[in-house]
Amino acid sequence: MRILGIDPGIATIGFGALESEKNSHKLINCGVITTPAHTSLSSRLEQIYDDMMQLLDLFKPDAVSIEELFFNTNITTGISVAHGRGVILLACRKAGVKVYEYTPLQVKQAVVGYGRAEKRQVMDMVKRLCELPAPPKPDDAADAVALALCHARSATSLLYRGDQEECSTI
Repeated sequence: MRILGIDPGIATIGFGALESEKNSHKLINCGVITTPAHTSLSSRLEQIYDDMMQLLDLFKPDAVSIEELFFNTNITTGISVAHGRGVILLACRKAGVKVYEYTPLQVKQAVVGYGRAEKRQVMDMVKRLCELPAPPKPDDAADAVALALCHARSATSLLYRGDQEECSTI
């Protein structure tokens, strides 16, 4: 399964493309989409959309894994990120790619095994699971790879049943 992990934002959007089969994970590529500061919101959103469409065309993922929004202390930043996230969701919809959303706690649980893990623990497990010499840089790209790993590990769970609407009985 090919998964594109996305760490949403407005100035910097992390991406990580991963090929995953059972317990084997191969990082294809990772990096960031950046939009210039002091540019109108609509211009930044257009650039995010165009770059996302390129990523979706380049990697042809089976699924996109994206972080759910949570508002911490700065609601203004959260609103900007929500705009960017909406454009990313639209690009995925237009490309016909299924989107899976995960909270930071779910990502930490899936990657590290502990929902309250520290960032350095997540980065270390990303490095180990993808058999990399060092964690991906910058942090936004590493977070995106962690999101892809989260979906890879969740999708192989006994409880995961694809697109079924109802709960399965095990």
